[in-house]
Amino acid sequence: MATDITTRNSSETTASRNWHRIVGIVISVIVGAFLAFDVVGKLARPQAVIDGTEKLGFDPDQAIVMGVVLLVCLVVYAIPRTAVLGALGITAYLGGAVTANLRIEEPLFSTVLFAVYLGVLMWIGLVLRRPELLKVAGLRR
Repeated sequence: MATDITTRNSSETTASRNWHRIVGIVISVIVGAFLAFDVVGKLARPQAVIDGTEKLGFDPDQAIVMGVVLLVCLVVYAIPRTAVLGALGITAYLGGAVTANLRIEEPLFSTVLFAVYLGVLMWIGLVLRRPELLKVAGLRR
């Protein structure tokens, strides 16, 4: 009898871990797709990107540099073994976006904090994929 309960609890725990992992992967893919769209825009430089870059106070040519930096961080994030390092780079990138939008006094909740929302979602996806990160952060023993 004890073996049946142990086996059932073990399979329920495994199913729960798999479910969390799948949700984490889906969230990570959605965030990655959004960021990839941003990279394409910055590298292709349509007029909307040039205008937006100038509005933020940057030289339009700097959009290419921003796109390359984000692309490198995104590639590192997409590789499971280096995903945490990529997430750190993306977090720094998003912090710059918050600062740039604050500087020109964009609306707080809809524009300035959008990068924060995206970053939090990215980390939630990563933690669901790799729950041991909670131990590193001191949130679980």
